[in-house]
Amino acid sequence: MSAPRFYVPPESCAADVLRLDGGEAHHALHVLRLKSGDAVTVLDGAGNEFFCTVENCARQSVSLRVVKKAFVPPPPCFITLFQAVPRGKIIESIIQKAVELGARRVVPLLTEHVVTRLDARDAADKRRKWQQVAVEAIKQCGAPWLPEIALPAAIAEILNPKPGSAPSAFDLSLVGSLQTERRHPRDCFQEYLARHGRRPQTAAVWIGPEGDFTLDELKAIESAGAQPISLGNLVLRVETAAIYCLSIMNYELSAKI
Repeated sequence: MSAPRFYVPPESCAADVLRLDGGEAHHALHVLRLKSGDAVTVLDGAGNEFFCTVENCARQSVSLRVVKKAFVPPPPCFITLFQAVPRGKIIESIIQKAVELGARRVVPLLTEHVVTRLDARDAADKRRKWQQVAVEAIKQCGAPWLPEIALPAAIAEILNPKPGSAPSAFDLSLVGSLQTERRHPRDCFQEYLARHGRRPQTAAVWIGPEGDFTLDELKAIESAGAQPISLGNLVLRVETAAIYCLSIMNYELSAKI
């Protein structure tokens, strides 16, 4: 079995001895019941893996001695998932799968068909909770890079940012669409490769809510450069659509040229 994984923020990983506190320490002490000499792995979410042994177990903290350190370069393409917030806790499952499938940023969307309505405080609370979901996901799958979970935002806020904030620009941007004017995703990747002689270094995919984006929303997203793509002949659930699109991106971005 592989060594259990823990998360420690990059700013706390400079020394030869790392410290687990709070929930990480609780999990180590009371769930895994680690003891001195046990092997563990620490991820800092910034590409570094620390292979450690447990040095000391206190009541509310665990000290880890770093034995070896390794750095994993970031994926060649920075993928952003723009995901309309679905009902219930489905967004948590989507974030988990997005981590596993290599997304580097997830932006929860508040669209016209989204039932959830959040004020500033609720949005901040949700963001903290969803960021922790991403932390748990990298520990589960071993991803060395922790995706950023952005504050939930309306499409207009993203496409028309406040003064002083630069709009997001992507080499390739796709939007899942149920409309008739759409393309197969592979055509978009092949066209980009033929035009630029390389694969995209930044990419985005937009996934709508139950009931899809409204026509006005879809028009705005497309006007910002996103190409509408087909997700097959069936109407997919929101979480399936996200996994489908991210899987396609993984496949196309890793295929040999």
